[in-house]
Order: sequence, then C-alpha cells, then structure tokens
Amino acid sequence: MMKRGSLAVVLTGVFLTGSVHAQWNYTTNNGAITITGYTGSGGAVAIPGILNGLSVAKIGTNAFLRNTGLVSVTVPNTVAIIELGAFAYCPSLTGACFKGNAPSIGSSAFDLSTNATVYYLPGTTGWTNPWGGRPTVCWNPTARNLGAASNQFGSDITGSSNLVIVVEACTNLAGNGWVPVSTNTLTGGVSSFSDREWTNSPARFYRFRPGL
Repeated sequence: MMKRGSLAVVLTGVFLTGSVHAQWNYTTNNGAITITGYTGSGGAVAIPGILNGLSVAKIGTNAFLRNTGLVSVTVPNTVAIIELGAFAYCPSLTGACFKGNAPSIGSSAFDLSTNATVYYLPGTTGWTNPWGGRPTVCWNPTARNLGAASNQFGSDITGSSNLVIVVEACTNLAGNGWVPVSTNTLTGGVSSFSDREWTNSPARFYRFRPGL
C-alpha cells in the first residue's frame, strides 16, 4: 500500500554532466575550444560543453592517452571532432557516453581501449556498430508499469538488449545524494527493480545511469 503523502518519481536515464575547469588543458581556435589534456583523478569524467564561455568542439590528439584511471567519459553534444588517439590505451575505460550525433572520429581514437563500449542517445544520428573500433549501444531505458505493492515501489525497465543499468534514488533533487538501489541487466531487453526504502521519506526520486 502506498504511504500517505509519499511520492515516487522515475526520471529519464542520464549521463553525467559538468566538470571543474582546473581539470582541463585546452586551446582556443576561431571561438571554439579543443580539449588537449585532462589532469583530474579519473573515474567517471564528464567533459563540459562550455569552457570560459566558449563551446567545446573538439577532443584533441591524445587528449586522454594512457589514462589508466579513466573508467567512463561523457561527451557533450557540442563536440564535432574526436582526433587521433584521443581515448587510446585507456585499459579501465568501460563506457564512452555521447549526448549528440556521432562526431567525426580520427584513426585509433580508442586504440587498445578494448573494454570500452560507446553509448548514444535515441534520435541522434551517424552511429554505426562498431564505431571507432568499439561496439555501440543505444542508451534507451524506459520505466513501465510503475507502482507500489507490499510496501515496495518498483517498475519494469525496457530498452536495448543486455543494457546494464544502475537504478539510483535520492530524496532531494537539489542535492547530490544519489544512492544505488539496484543494478539491472536488460536480458532480452527487459528487467525490473523494487525499492523497500521508498516509504521512509515524503518524496523519493529515481534515475537510471549506465552500469559502467
């Protein structure tokens, strides 16, 4: 039974956003930014779409070359070009998530980054499988049959077959308190999740992110 006053909202699937300026080496050419290097600690990295008020249009040659700490990277829809070796020799890289159409890609951009999968959004164009030598998957999880039963909130999740999804929850969208609820593999394009904790707060929000 639904707890009186409680609210559960499932958001669309998300990629990471934002990153601090101090992590980036870049050049400016004709009013656009080229990322030439990354100086952060690795992990899940989101390339910004804007730096110093200018659009980030290019990931330069060898920008992330041999970055052993890079686990995932989100590329904004402003990027139109990825140059030679941009993400090469990154052994821990499991996912490159693109928010826009397929950029022009240089040779060996993902050379020897053999664990990487490229994720792209529905409605974007130019993607092939493989792309840049890496397999591609459409990131299209959808929540269906939302509801509460036996003091649990849950839903079915549909999308690309074998897509790995982490369901996260928070109680305040203004904060950063997202916590994982479950990890789901869409075997045959479908899975489901449930959350016993949803009645412990007046509102609880959910989102899907790639299980990288």
